[in-house]
Amino acid sequence: MLVTLIRTFIIFITLIIVMRLMGKRQIGEMQPFEFIVTLIIADLACIPMADVSIPLIYGIVAILGLFILHQLLSVLEQSGFILKKIISGSPSVVINKNGVDVNELKKNNMDISDLLDSMRALGYFSLEELDYAIFESNGKLSAFENADAPKSTSIPLVMVVNGKIYNQNLQITRLKKEDIESFIKQNNGSIKSTEILTVDGTGRTYLKQKHQKYTTPKFLLPEGTSW
Repeated sequence: MLVTLIRTFIIFITLIIVMRLMGKRQIGEMQPFEFIVTLIIADLACIPMADVSIPLIYGIVAILGLFILHQLLSVLEQSGFILKKIISGSPSVVINKNGVDVNELKKNNMDISDLLDSMRALGYFSLEELDYAIFESNGKLSAFENADAPKSTSIPLVMVVNGKIYNQNLQITRLKKEDIESFIKQNNGSIKSTEILTVDGTGRTYLKQKHQKYTTPKFLLPEGTSW
């Protein structure tokens, strides 16, 4: 037991040194390759700690080898834009002046729910509150606020995404499928051409049709409807 404890202390100290040498970004804003390196290091550290039949030096050498690989990739990443894009990816502008860019979301294997989740974490609840939103290469969302947009007084609910109606939200809003279709038709669109439609408790909407700039027409909700 004492041997295991000593081996644990040695591995722990080695990991502290290696993580400190990797820099502060390794902890707070990991790039994809840094995340992978960290996961492998954690796995390698556990093996020699738990199995005394494995020489401790094997684990230390493997950890140091990954540290060298990390430093090499970091140097390559900083040597030019093309290599940085290949190794760590590039930022994606998912909201611009025209509204949500659904194609950019798809490229990153994301949907409107993922975008709204990230926005709420920053204190934004309505899509129109942002002029620009950028998913950085480390997965964090950077937002540029639309100063002219009114602040949300209720949470907007997603009603249509990529031509499909969210039936689960119809009950909350007390709307019918026909109401949604009629509203979109009144605004010179169709369900099939609708990329995004959200409605808040005041009837304010966010309507984005394919290849068009978003609009915010008013939706007349059934009397007594609120959330």
